[in-house]
Amino acid sequence: MRLLKVVVVLVILILAGLAGYAYLGDMSSDPREMRMPVELHLDAESPAPPQAPAPAPEGEDSETAATAPAAGSGEAGQNDLD
Repeated sequence: MRLLKVVVVLVILILAGLAGYAYLGDMSSDPREMRMPVELHLDAESPAPPQAPAPAPEGEDSETAATAPAAGSGEAGQNDLD
């Protein structure tokens, strides 16, 4: 039982020392300049501007027309990021 108390006290002291080192220790890094070349593709084609959705055909409610993909828009669920 006495050994258990010693172990518990040591664990508490170790945790307190670790917390103190984390808060008070000098662990900041020295700032240094880094340069990386950037490759610009100026001759590449620019993406086409987004098209407005097609008007809803007669007889459909506006909710169905708003969630359905526009005709000729490609695959369903595909956006400009794909």
